[in-house]
Amino acid sequence: MVDHGGVVRRHELSGAEWEFVRPLLPASLRGRKRVDDRRVLNGIVWKFRTGTAWRDVPERYGPWATLHTRFRRWALDGTFERMLRTARAHADAAGDIDWLVSSDSTIVRAHQHAAGAREKGPATPALGRSRGGLTSKIHLACDALGRPLAFILTGGNTNDCTRFTAVMEAIRVPRVGPGRPRVRPAHVLGDKGYSSKAIRAWLRRRNIGHTVPERADQVRNRLRRGRRGGRPPTFDQQLYKRRNVVERCFNRLKQWRGIATRYDKTAESYRAAVTLASLLMWA
Repeated sequence: MVDHGGVVRRHELSGAEWEFVRPLLPASLRGRKRVDDRRVLNGIVWKFRTGTAWRDVPERYGPWATLHTRFRRWALDGTFERMLRTARAHADAAGDIDWLVSSDSTIVRAHQHAAGAREKGPATPALGRSRGGLTSKIHLACDALGRPLAFILTGGNTNDCTRFTAVMEAIRVPRVGPGRPRVRPAHVLGDKGYSSKAIRAWLRRRNIGHTVPERADQVRNRLRRGRRGGRPPTFDQQLYKRRNVVERCFNRLKQWRGIATRYDKTAESYRAAVTLASLLMWA
């Protein structure tokens, strides 16, 4: 929301962000006029950027229950996901996506309020318990400019390599016009956590170039076996330096305090918050 002086308050959508998001918002159901979209979206963004509770969102954004209801509806019906897909499609149509893809994960500490959600059916809360308490993990792939192309949530105790293919398969950028969605990166960069025969074989079968360093134990085993150990995988040190964009991507996401610490009980709500932050990174 903009105050009477035309100045955007802290933690709200900037004018450029609002103009980017406005055309992506869904139309009102049955033609009914709903509460001002910009005010509601500003309240939702303010809540997650500050990490506050819904009840503590300032009254200038309207009743907190309205904000929460709108957020949950858009989270559950896939509105945020559709907005993000559309934003990526427009970027791809404009040739604005560099398909040198970097993949990594980050652990998020879960607040005690995030525990205790009722499990319904096959849904999972995406929480894991370790010595540090409850945590979640965001497994993510981004383009060469550090903008999220796909991500999945798991418990914080999940090994990175076990979710690599799931993240890659989640990359799906639709075309604005006719044609199949773009699903295959030109090249993939990953750290030693993704150095496994299964991952390298999966990438080769799909003709996806990759730059992933070997782990020290893999190097020792290969050298110990001599000729039977085979040749080391191709590794471009200069290209690998560009993998830091995924770290910068996580840094930008975690500037949202409601993402840096998870307060949401359900994985759907937390996923929607990450999706909304990802959307604004494409603005």
